Amino acid sequence: MTQDPSKLNAFPVFVRVEERVVVVVGNGDEALAKARLIAQSSAAIRIVADRPEHALADWIAANDVAHIRAPYDASALDSAVLAFAATGDEALDRRISDDARALSIPVNAVDRPECCDFFTPALVNRAPVAVAIGTEGAGPVLAQLIRARIDQMLSPSLGQLATLGNSFRDLAEKLLPRGSVRRRFWNDFFSGAPARAMEVGHADEAREAAAELLLRRTAARGHVALVGAGPGAEDLLTLRAQRLLMQADVIVHDALVPEAVVAMGRRDAERLPVGKRKGCHSKSQQEINALLVELGRQGRQVVRLKSGDPLIFGRAGEEMQALRDAGISYEVVPGVTAAFAAAADFELPLTLRGVTSSMVFTTGHDLKGGTLPDWAKLAISGATVAVYMGRSVAADVAGRLIEVGLSPDTAVAVVENASLSGRRLFHGTLADLPSLEGRGDLSGPVMTIIGDAVAGANFANSEPLTASRRTVTTPGPQGTATERTAA
Repeated sequence: MTQDPSKLNAFPVFVRVEERVVVVVGNGDEALAKARLIAQSSAAIRIVADRPEHALADWIAANDVAHIRAPYDASALDSAVLAFAATGDEALDRRISDDARALSIPVNAVDRPECCDFFTPALVNRAPVAVAIGTEGAGPVLAQLIRARIDQMLSPSLGQLATLGNSFRDLAEKLLPRGSVRRRFWNDFFSGAPARAMEVGHADEAREAAAELLLRRTAARGHVALVGAGPGAEDLLTLRAQRLLMQADVIVHDALVPEAVVAMGRRDAERLPVGKRKGCHSKSQQEINALLVELGRQGRQVVRLKSGDPLIFGRAGEEMQALRDAGISYEVVPGVTAAFAAAADFELPLTLRGVTSSMVFTTGHDLKGGTLPDWAKLAISGATVAVYMGRSVAADVAGRLIEVGLSPDTAVAVVENASLSGRRLFHGTLADLPSLEGRGDLSGPVMTIIGDAVAGANFANSEPLTASRRTVTTPGPQGTATERTAA
């Protein structure tokens, strides 16, 4: 069976080691490194080292840990919850691993992944808060680089703040109703006055500020954030969007928003898909408007997650009007729209000095009517045109633009699944664009960019639009000829 590369082979957990035995076997630097790592916990460390090197011997003496100065024997593992084999001797490390597994003790053998039941992470310690970074043994240096970045992000006082929060936990559960009121208290606790006071070392002020927050509890007011999810890649989500997802009680999302983006919200947030793919609408816009208003009236914190940018073909105007009419507070968080992502995939300048200084966003459906829309006139004058959801109307777009004077040789760039790793890029001219309608292999969202600026794109990773329909005749045996479609 083919293994999914997105799945973890080692699932991260936190093992309870308080006053429980953790055994480290070895005489040198690797054993010392593991002992120092475990010493960040409250475990009872037992070191088995018959000839400890000076650094390890000094550390043992300075930290008053249990030391067995004798060759390794399986009895050294008695009552242990974890074991580390760090001898540098392959045969001995394997023996320690086999002994530990026979006793159902998880074991880690340094630099021998096949002998490991677990891997030690790079650790950011803000006890009782801990951040563990693991690479399943594939990149310890990478784990340390990530650790250094996270260490810079987290306040040194975070552990003290968490300890203070724990002292308020029972009282908060007693006084505050479950749900948004309690969640808002904790958000304010960890990001408001208590956190600021603890940051500057004023623990008493932090406690007073927390008590004041608790006494000032009020019924939660509903709020809706219309959030742009971007074109698909989760790392193109804005920091504000990510923060709001983590605070949301409910995530109302469109069908085109990938699961990886929705999953960036809290695990316990309610997720409500509202569909709206071409030809398959799970809810009407009126129903979505009513849902957002109802959730706001319930005091819920809502993220309305829209593909791309909510203000570009996202029908955000209708939702904002419904929320305004109902007196529900809301905000708009912009996102990276598909046109920008497609241009980035092509390294395509949407404006180009001396070529074009304007841009048009359209769905192309306007060209199916009898009246030529204003944007078509702009295209003729040199504007770059970005056509959303344009595969099914590609022939209409090309035909009408050529009919009103745009050159058939005008450059065209097409991207399926812009920004995602599985994106596909095609290039050609306006005359080639109708071939897009016949591409049944394009199942993802398609973005089309038309204009002279497209000629400045990088086509190294793109294929011609006409490649799928070009036929090549090759001579066959005994004078016959064979026709094939060029790929």
